[in-house]
Amino acid sequence: MKHLSLGLPGLLALLSCAATSASPVTPAPTQEARTDTAPSAVARPVEAPAPRLSRKAQVQRILPHNVRLALLEGEKVRSTASGVVIGNEQTPQGLVSYVLTNAHAVDTRELEHPGLVVIVDERADSTEYRAEVVALGAVPDMDLALVKVPGLPRTPARLATDAELEMGEDVVVAASPFGRALSLSGGMVSQIEWDKESKRPRMVKTDAPIGYGASGGGIFSLESGKLLAIVEGYRTAKVGFAVAEQNFSFDVPMPGETFAAPGAKVRQFLAQRGFSRLLGEGAGDAGPAGAQTASR
Repeated sequence: MKHLSLGLPGLLALLSCAATSASPVTPAPTQEARTDTAPSAVARPVEAPAPRLSRKAQVQRILPHNVRLALLEGEKVRSTASGVVIGNEQTPQGLVSYVLTNAHAVDTRELEHPGLVVIVDERADSTEYRAEVVALGAVPDMDLALVKVPGLPRTPARLATDAELEMGEDVVVAASPFGRALSLSGGMVSQIEWDKESKRPRMVKTDAPIGYGASGGGIFSLESGKLLAIVEGYRTAKVGFAVAEQNFSFDVPMPGETFAAPGAKVRQFLAQRGFSRLLGEGAGDAGPAGAQTASR
């Protein structure tokens, strides 16, 4: 077995090489050497972002945008729906508000003596306003209608932009199912379908549950309070059963299957009918025609 021995002279030489190959240590600059450097910048205070409203506070801001509607045959209620105030104007006759709802909810073709009222509920009190349809979309492609309501003092909703519509957005649905007072349900934006030609949203889905009569209700962002979409309907499942050899069936809303018209479709509808002024926007992005004016 061979052993490698450097001996004392070799060891001293090795230590010498290690010492000379190490990087020299730079001495700390003296006070005189630091006097030529520029003074350090003064740190500016960082502004804290505005606090986000609580869920309850945001809902209280959303509630005044919403109303319920009743379609009449004479003085008898034939059907009910929901609606969102999208704009108002001062006219020589006084204040006029405009409500968005579904076209299928205000279809009067089968009624001999049709009438329409918009109802505002304030705790135990309800106030009715006579209304008329001024623009009607073609179902199913444009299931939207615009209702004119003289004397209705409600705050218009702010319509969100396409960029503000995102999957996962926390939302609240404000509607009046079964013709009752306004009710709320919560969820999120669970699906967005995009039009391949216009590159804009054409359908929105939320997992927030709704019931019959919620058509025309508003889907609002809980973060911004803006209107994201108008409820059009929900998918149902038919349930059947037999009693005493008789068959019965009824439709049950499927959870998580609430469909709505996004803001892009609302803008298109209003632009086509000449009501872009309600949003303070131009009609340049109206898109192809798809609605018709109600003959009233």
